[in-house]
Amino acid sequence: MAVTLSLAVLLGGGGYWAGTNNLASVLGLNLAETAMATPAAPGAVPMGAIIYYRHPDGLPQFSATPKNTDDGQPFVAVHASEEVSFDNKAKAPAVTASADAGPEAAPSKGRILYYRNPMGLPDTSKVPKKDAMGMDYIPVYEGEQSDASTVKVPLGKLQRTGVKTAVAEMASISRKVRVPGTVALDERLVSIISMRTDSFVDDVASVTTGDHIGKGEKLFRFYSREVATAASEYAAGRDGSRGNDDAGSALRLKNLGVPQEVIDGIARTRQVPTSISYTAPRDGVVLERLATAGMMAKPGDILFRIADISNMWVIADVPEYDLASVGIGAKADITIRSLPGRAFHGTVDLVYPEVNTQTRTTKVRIELPNPDGVLRANMYADVDIEAGAPSPVVSVPNSAVVDTGDRQVVFIDKGDGRFEPKNVKLGVRGDGSTEIRQGVAAGDKVVISANFLLDAESNLNSALSAMTEEAKP
Repeated sequence: MAVTLSLAVLLGGGGYWAGTNNLASVLGLNLAETAMATPAAPGAVPMGAIIYYRHPDGLPQFSATPKNTDDGQPFVAVHASEEVSFDNKAKAPAVTASADAGPEAAPSKGRILYYRNPMGLPDTSKVPKKDAMGMDYIPVYEGEQSDASTVKVPLGKLQRTGVKTAVAEMASISRKVRVPGTVALDERLVSIISMRTDSFVDDVASVTTGDHIGKGEKLFRFYSREVATAASEYAAGRDGSRGNDDAGSALRLKNLGVPQEVIDGIARTRQVPTSISYTAPRDGVVLERLATAGMMAKPGDILFRIADISNMWVIADVPEYDLASVGIGAKADITIRSLPGRAFHGTVDLVYPEVNTQTRTTKVRIELPNPDGVLRANMYADVDIEAGAPSPVVSVPNSAVVDTGDRQVVFIDKGDGRFEPKNVKLGVRGDGSTEIRQGVAAGDKVVISANFLLDAESNLNSALSAMTEEAKP
């Protein structure tokens, strides 16, 4: 009983002295409750790290470092297993094991590689530490990240960060290339009327520029001495005495531009007309009339220009960077600015083999039927050309691609909150999806939302990993 009372008085006095000298804050002890504590069992082997040092005679004197008493006695070390315990559970062995094993064996996740800044700054440490705000550095365990750039997001935070995914699939990518255009005549349907020998124009039909004319209708009448001579020879040979020259005389008349029906008339009547009628070679519109009654036409002089407008061209100017997406046979929708409410449909017939050095555009020709003749040359048009990959290709939504200018990245969802960046090669970019030529396979889950946040985290992880590698001895 006396021993117990002495111990209570000793511990109570020691607690008062320790509190007065602020030793409790140095040693991390609460000595005010020492009287209620249960001391370590006598005879037990001390284990664990040294917590503090006490007076060898049991006086209420403690030290955080080794020291001697006034009479030269060393203070006694107090180990972790001898520390005062306030519960009934034996925690000393567990504490000792943790203290002896060191910080790298404490977590069950594996060996700690390094500690990173809790605020995401590019700062690492080989040992536990705190930042300027007193926050503990976060341990990074071995095997926690298979790739330094791989991003791991806790499952509970995925919804809060707005991460959404979609599946890469095989699909045909199409888009509209909208460019300006101009209506033009089909060059193959334009005819020029001119004489092949000196001729006098006797009479001109009552047709003017802009009039519609049918094939075979009379345009004008002309007289030519060379044509009359060839016609006389042809008519004279038709009596049978010069039958071998018929083919030669007829061919000469054709070469002089005499219509076939006139040649047939000479052969039938055996008479040479005073003047010869020239008829229209095709249906169309008179674009130009230069023939005048009484004029003399030299060989090559243009008298009439006629165009068939049943089929027209639209010449569109396509930017150079869109040329790879536009091909022959592509469908095109055309609207004419002067014909509101009407739409025309044609196909790309030709991509011209030249790029304008000033506008960096290439002309594209589109076939366009014009049965009612409402289209006129030089009208302005707005052209929408279907462009893209006609055959199925690996495609992802446009928002899945993070394009920094230097590289294009798509994040693959690996499951369990892990996202791996993949450098990709892009193909055709459509209205809603983009062709992936390399880096992503059909069936991969790709991130389509909040991927810029993942890219920033991935770059940070790569930087931290590089700094850690450099810091290794």
